[in-house]
Amino acid sequence: MAPPTREAIMRKALFVPCESQADLKHWILVYLGIDMPDGNVDPTSNSNPMALLWELYDDMHYNRGKYTQILSYASRDSFKTLGAAIKAADLEGTLKGAGPFTVFAPTDEAFAKLPAGTVEGLLKPENKDKLKAILTFHVVSGKVEAAAAMKLTTAKTVNGKELKLDASSGSLHVGKATVTKADIQASNGVIHVIDKVLMPA
Repeated sequence: MAPPTREAIMRKALFVPCESQADLKHWILVYLGIDMPDGNVDPTSNSNPMALLWELYDDMHYNRGKYTQILSYASRDSFKTLGAAIKAADLEGTLKGAGPFTVFAPTDEAFAKLPAGTVEGLLKPENKDKLKAILTFHVVSGKVEAAAAMKLTTAKTVNGKELKLDASSGSLHVGKATVTKADIQASNGVIHVIDKVLMPA
């Protein structure tokens, strides 16, 4: 049987609940079927399988985004509400697509700023269309990284409506929200984290 490819290992490793670098390295060793070595081993030695481990780990650590779809970020701690909303609006299939997409992603704290009961109401089946309209107002077709976005004044969303962009203050503002973290790379686009939920007019 052929050994697993580098990309296959990285994709599988994304779903391993490793709590530290050591856990991740140990998991890759086990996955590759490499016995843990005794004593000190030079990880840079080409004759040693540990060299592959270190190379794979570095690739995972520094280039994780290229193996991760946009949708997977919605399952992370700061985006639980966004993930639930995407599921309720039946947009999972869309965000698993090849894209590329640019997503302005509100955190759980951003959703919490909405009036009491708003999120719960939007998640109800009868409000699915309204929820979909709101979520697609956060998505732009194509990959627009922060440097390019800061030169724009508007961007057409998947919703069909224009989103206002303003970088005159030195920070990127999208509608009434501020981008708090930019250029999170994904295999099918890029994510910019925002501090407020965008509401289409």
